[in-house]
Amino acid sequence: MTPERWRATCDYLGAVFGRFADPLDGQLETLHARAVSAGLPDIAVSADVGRLLMLLVSMSGSDGGGARRAVELGTLGGYSALWIARGLAPGGRLMTVEPEELHAQFAQREFERAGMTDRVELRRGRGVETLSSFLDEYGEGSFDFVFLDAVKREYSAYAVLAARLLRAGGLLVADNCLGARWWITDAPDPDPSAESDRAAVDAFNRWIGSPSGPFLAACVANREGLVVARRR
Repeated sequence: MTPERWRATCDYLGAVFGRFADPLDGQLETLHARAVSAGLPDIAVSADVGRLLMLLVSMSGSDGGGARRAVELGTLGGYSALWIARGLAPGGRLMTVEPEELHAQFAQREFERAGMTDRVELRRGRGVETLSSFLDEYGEGSFDFVFLDAVKREYSAYAVLAARLLRAGGLLVADNCLGARWWITDAPDPDPSAESDRAAVDAFNRWIGSPSGPFLAACVANREGLVVARRR
């Protein structure tokens, strides 16, 4: 597929599968622009990916309904968290983890504006340490859904902890599994930082896609690649 056709395909997916449909819509439609104006990086998921997250969360509960307990690594401005929160079961809760104070403050205001503070709890901290603390706090097999969109070089470490946190049948979803400022099938990147990210994500993909591992996984090739994995 040519780059032009891929961009057109992404635009089509956003137009068809990224439309909003409830009173939160106006907030979500303007959140990206407001976050960038506030100094946050312009790297959040697209609207069609947001809707897919909501759909997956809505099916990831042990009873086939919405998740009752979910975690997100990488809050940024709160955009993906608001989509995830819409898929939770009644009484369900999302713990979203963010180490950057500027991002956390912006996202917390968005959760309050959306009336979602009963569903979304923002934890300030880094991914590995916070996932480990969840194991101590809630125990193994206590989560229905995990979304990874944080430090790419730590994806494999996140996934090992997520395998312990998730109940059998729970879902792990990871963003940027095909690319970001790099692409997974490219030759080694001359930028050491980009190449480190690319190599780390490749290692994560190969681990989580292994037929003998703790997950049954596939990669959805929309936007920059979304791995969807079910805990065996």
